[in-house]
Amino acid sequence: MHIFYPINPEYNTSVAYFSMEFAIHQPLKVYSGGLGFLSGSHMRSAGAMGQNLVGIGMLWKFGYYDQARNEDLTMRVDYTTKYYSFFEETGITVPVNVFGKDVFVKAYLLKPTVFGTAPMYFLTTDIPENDYLSRTISHHLYDPNEETRIAQSIILGIGGGKVLDALNHNIDVYHINEGHALPIAFHIYDHYKNWEDVKRRFVFTTHTPEKAGNEEHAFDLLQRASFFGNVPIEEIYKLNADVDGRFDYTLAALKMAKKANGVSQLHGEVARKMWQGFENICPIDHITNSQNVDYWADKALLQAYHEQNDNWIRIRKKELKKQLFELIADQTGDILDPDILTIVWSRRFAGYKRPDLIMRDYNRFMDLIDRVNQPIQVIWAGKPYPLDQEAIGIFNKILQTTLISSRAVILVGYELGLSALLKKGADVWLNNPRYTREASGTSGMTAAMSATLNLSNMDGWVMEFGKNMENSFVMDHSTAADVNEQDNQDAYFLYKKLEEEVIPTYYTDQKKWSQMIRKSMDDIFPFFNSDRMADEYYKKLYNS
Repeated sequence: MHIFYPINPEYNTSVAYFSMEFAIHQPLKVYSGGLGFLSGSHMRSAGAMGQNLVGIGMLWKFGYYDQARNEDLTMRVDYTTKYYSFFEETGITVPVNVFGKDVFVKAYLLKPTVFGTAPMYFLTTDIPENDYLSRTISHHLYDPNEETRIAQSIILGIGGGKVLDALNHNIDVYHINEGHALPIAFHIYDHYKNWEDVKRRFVFTTHTPEKAGNEEHAFDLLQRASFFGNVPIEEIYKLNADVDGRFDYTLAALKMAKKANGVSQLHGEVARKMWQGFENICPIDHITNSQNVDYWADKALLQAYHEQNDNWIRIRKKELKKQLFELIADQTGDILDPDILTIVWSRRFAGYKRPDLIMRDYNRFMDLIDRVNQPIQVIWAGKPYPLDQEAIGIFNKILQTTLISSRAVILVGYELGLSALLKKGADVWLNNPRYTREASGTSGMTAAMSATLNLSNMDGWVMEFGKNMENSFVMDHSTAADVNEQDNQDAYFLYKKLEEEVIPTYYTDQKKWSQMIRKSMDDIFPFFNSDRMADEYYKKLYNS
């Protein structure tokens, strides 16, 4: 396999890593949120470590979407064609059967020298050889049309496998990041004609901690779509991966893979419990998500950290806050104060992540913002799924509050560049999902890399990191069965933590604040750097 750099002998096993989205760099807009941020960091570390790995993704014509504002400042979804000059032609175009006809898939190469990654191949159907409907398969990431969504999985999985065959890449292990690229397993079967060879070569990472969140479709629809490739239908039946006539991607992957992993220690436990009642499930380990330090951490803060210069860390943080606040003033007209405690909630907008939890007791929230002494500033940013009316409604509800307070702002255009600015400019990174709903989460990791303290419950990765009043502020979480009561209790825990620990420490004990920042950075760099994660994938999944 041609990798374009010397292969480290520790990582000689040849791996193809399939993901529906990759957040590689700001100019390449083929991602929506955390899954892409994770896979992007994995590709950076794989390249830096000399791993024998290639990434396989989709070249989305319109990206995810461009987040803008309507005239009344509410959120608007825009779609704009993306053009990229940094891809190279491979000369490879392969046919893939989708709903009974050949769809032609063209592959472009992203060389490691462009953004410092492993080599990557991006697939598109938006080429003259296809009719209009076939061209639209690679237009929108996570297209809302069910048949198009299924077609996207076929193109990524079977199309990606065919491209690797055409390139004469001899792949030892095929790794799918979430279930989207599941048809690659059927492409492997087509080569070897038995499930044992599939199992030797196929591994799977699951990110979804609830059965209801795992992708499934009607069995007959998938069969009609040629989702199973050339695998005889009686062999598909042997998988016993259908529930009530619907084929479950995750269940099928767990039956076909030699090994799978959750994305945090807690998620590994949750995943094993979720699927323990099913037969012939592969072992489910855990490999905790991580992010790439070289990409995310502010270089001046890193230098100050290594020189143990806490005073320079404080000075640099204020500079970074001012840089963030200049962007905020330009976008919203609000001028924030760098001396005020600044709390950021920023990630993919989704109901279970509860971006508006801090506003649940509205009067108490406004009191925290409007205080004459020891006030807070709150910044929100993030993209909802474009058809998620609940999440868009939360975004617009938060907007109404930001219009009446100069200490609360909500931003649009949440992509890699804005994400980095927010993480570097925040004092506190707020994370308050419903407990066990966040498989891992990674945004708090990258915030900690730039001297921002986490305020979080113990969900996902935080269980392995958080030490209250040492490296972060850790909230209790409700165990109430009723969601409304759970939100009420968790809001109470959040206000209590803010009023009794976060705000007093920031304003009255900067020595303690600096100690916590140092401890946070001490704890984040060794384990939550994606170099550790990329190494662990080889040791736990690829070479096992």
